[in-house]
Amino acid sequence: MERLKSSARLMIVSDLDHTMVDHHDPNNLSILRFNALWEAKYRHDSLLVFSTGRSPTLYKQLRKEKPMLTPDITIMSVGTEITYGNAMVPDEGWVDILNHKWDKKIVTEETSKIPDLTLQSETEQRPHKASFYVKKEKAQEIMKTLSESLVKRGLDVKIIYSGGMDLDILPQGAGKGQALAYLHKKLKAEGKLPQNTLACGDSGNDAELFTIPDVHGVMVVKNAQEELLQWHAENAKNNPKIIHADETCAAGIIQAIGHFNLGPNTSPRDLPDLLDAKLDHFDPAYEVVKFYLLLEKWRRAEIDSPERYLNNLKAVCSPAGLYVNPFGIEQSFGDVIVKLKDCYGDKKGKQYQVWVDQVFPTQIDSDTWLVKFKKLDQTGEEQQCCYTTAILSSKDVEPSQGLMWVHVHQTWIDGSIGDDKSWFL
Repeated sequence: MERLKSSARLMIVSDLDHTMVDHHDPNNLSILRFNALWEAKYRHDSLLVFSTGRSPTLYKQLRKEKPMLTPDITIMSVGTEITYGNAMVPDEGWVDILNHKWDKKIVTEETSKIPDLTLQSETEQRPHKASFYVKKEKAQEIMKTLSESLVKRGLDVKIIYSGGMDLDILPQGAGKGQALAYLHKKLKAEGKLPQNTLACGDSGNDAELFTIPDVHGVMVVKNAQEELLQWHAENAKNNPKIIHADETCAAGIIQAIGHFNLGPNTSPRDLPDLLDAKLDHFDPAYEVVKFYLLLEKWRRAEIDSPERYLNNLKAVCSPAGLYVNPFGIEQSFGDVIVKLKDCYGDKKGKQYQVWVDQVFPTQIDSDTWLVKFKKLDQTGEEQQCCYTTAILSSKDVEPSQGLMWVHVHQTWIDGSIGDDKSWFL
């Protein structure tokens, strides 16, 4: 949050499974559409928050499986853990709040008395969360029994049932909604309350998100679970700030951005011909997203006019430009373009995806930008990532032509060193 000196233009708070992430789409189309939109139009002045029921272990596992962006803030374990930035630094103030009238040992003792509760995996048992599986027909009765027994033991807890099978026991002050309210209060104290907040979810443990007063626009994705649909019908059917989207998962989030007029809602991936897309101003983040989206299309043989694409590439790459790949091998842009010709369609028919993450441009003089970002690609389940630094220039070009690429330098990240030294850009 410290990277923003003023209020975020938009803060998106999104659940992951079946909201941001569509597990039924092997091509990851909706999340890739969202990624391109966020990095091109929002990353520089907005906040992305992932709010998930997953523990840190399962959250990190999902990141290796799906093309996910890096959030500014991560809320995990059904609102019982809040962390910040790439290093996922925990919020100790939130921990202090959750300790009130909470004793994990007592929760364990009382739940052990109920045979219909099946303990979830060890990774899902957290300091302020006990998680179980329970059959749908038994859920309400068990929740009532547990609530009464825990109150008698002096605890103040919240019991959440979601997904038709998951039962979580948390401190009363915990939950996705309370975590969001805590963040709003913290940001407001810093004079940085977001101009707009959009909460996105699909199951019962997301319902609290839609009750926070300062959330100006919230939504329920099309594929919402039964318990959230029921909550919506009983509590928010006529609330204009809550919509039941027509689109599923991340596509529903994009729909909500447009519905509530929160900002641009056309993803670069939705443009019929990126080569024809012209801007009336210089936008380095957009140029980075466009460059790598075209590269993905090239290798998937989805470029209608290969010769036109290569001519465009020559036009936006400086003749004196230099590329240093993650292995430290230097190449001229001219050599890279020649190599690129031989790679047309080499990923055709494969689940090959390219996306960029944390695109941060800095203008270093009147016509030059230094842009830092992560470039990732994934073929099937194999994912590679590298830090990328690029220098882009507007010298002697018009906005409609796009910025000129002057220099690109990449280094491997997080042990994703590949053995293919033909890696480029």
